[in-house]
Amino acid sequence: MTDTSPPPPSAAGSLDYRVAHLAEHLASGDLGELGVRLELRGDAVLLTGTVPSTQCRDDILRMAREELAGHPVHSDLRIAGTSSPDHGEDLT
Repeated sequence: MTDTSPPPPSAAGSLDYRVAHLAEHLASGDLGELGVRLELRGDAVLLTGTVPSTQCRDDILRMAREELAGHPVHSDLRIAGTSSPDHGEDLT
């Protein structure tokens, strides 16, 4: 008897799916965060971009670690500067 079932997904394929799912969740969820990029680096994932607050960054990292459990998650997320300028701008 010949086995015609598809081969099991590779670990990389599974990680690709999980990364895509996380990116979709970030874009469409409560955060609506479109400025975060996810990059596969071997079996690790790198998150880059700028977010509006430390709370947003922490929420994104928590979701990434939950969704990508078992894989290293590295972050290069920056917090957008929201403080007012400390001096006026000179226009010449």
